[in-house]
Amino acid sequence: MDEEEASRPAGGAAGDGDAHGTGAAPGTPDDAAVGLRAVPLGPVEAGACDDGPDAAPGPGAAPGAAGRPWWARRPLVVSTTTVAAIAALTLAAVVHSPSARAGADGTAAPGTAEASRPATTPAPTTTAQAVSPTTKAPSVKTAPSASSVKAAASAQDELRTVLKALPDSGSGHYSVAVTDLDGGAVATYDSGATTAYDTASIVKVDILASLLLQHQHAGTHLTAGERALATAMIEESDNDAALTLWHTIGSGPGLRAANATLGLDHTTPGSGELWGLTQTTAADQVTLLRAVYGAAADSPLSADSRDVVSGLMRAVDPDQRWGVSAADSDGAGYAIKNGWLPRSATGLWDINSVGEIRHDGHTLLIAVLSGGHLSEQAGISLVERVAAATAEAVA
Repeated sequence: MDEEEASRPAGGAAGDGDAHGTGAAPGTPDDAAVGLRAVPLGPVEAGACDDGPDAAPGPGAAPGAAGRPWWARRPLVVSTTTVAAIAALTLAAVVHSPSARAGADGTAAPGTAEASRPATTPAPTTTAQAVSPTTKAPSVKTAPSASSVKAAASAQDELRTVLKALPDSGSGHYSVAVTDLDGGAVATYDSGATTAYDTASIVKVDILASLLLQHQHAGTHLTAGERALATAMIEESDNDAALTLWHTIGSGPGLRAANATLGLDHTTPGSGELWGLTQTTAADQVTLLRAVYGAAADSPLSADSRDVVSGLMRAVDPDQRWGVSAADSDGAGYAIKNGWLPRSATGLWDINSVGEIRHDGHTLLIAVLSGGHLSEQAGISLVERVAAATAEAVA
């Protein structure tokens, strides 16, 4: 129902919305022109109102009419101004009635058909932004603060500047990723066009994480045999133990499924039994380290699973404690896993190192992947220099 229809008297036609039925509102020149002329209304005709036997007779009435009261015998004279005033009061009564207000404010009077309909939310206007007290405001995703964005950009720029300034060792190429667990973002740097590298033995951490996830989903725990194999695979970097557990998790498909849960989006499992030729990025390796050493609430690994991986990585054999451990400055202990692989086709070495270290009071997760080295030692030297420079840049 629109506002015009609501303001009409009940049963009125389309032109009955004003006080006079003429379309002229009270106070217009039409009213002023009428002035105070008297309009004789004449005697009331019999039957014109429900006055019973006392109704005034019309012309030709039966004798005896003279005995009626004076007001019944005289014609009534009313000014047009009085008529206009009466009409204006009538209009005001109609407009302010509940049924008239129904169309004016968008709500129906109680007991009407409009009131029985389900309430609807008014359409939003361009001038009001307030939210109804009964309506929950839509949630807005909080954007990173300007300070955090600036800090991330600063760490990235500083890392690039520091690593570009390193003397060229003439041995291979590398990719590095680092994050500060005390609140820093991930910063990365690639010395060349290569961003994905063979994992060699660092994939053994991924194999163990996959095995632990499978047990979590099944509601079971590592068997004694699996725990012994995991210990040999991480602490001693035993390849036979790795191959056995590779088959246990379902080889490449099992690793891929676990990585989907862990968030390793740029890691491709090796085919068949070639677990060491899994391809990964430094950023993916930091994501895996974060699942072990980062906030527990953000990790798909349970507390027990995280303890298993962390404990083994802190207990690697002494002859395998090279790599990102060179960046540790606090002497509080570190966790590490290294990988080294001579490529038969080229004779060049892949040298990788990942781990958690402490540097100047900061807890850092660092992954350095590299390839194309003329010797194993040349690769280890480059990885250690890059790790130490990276920690200095971001801590």
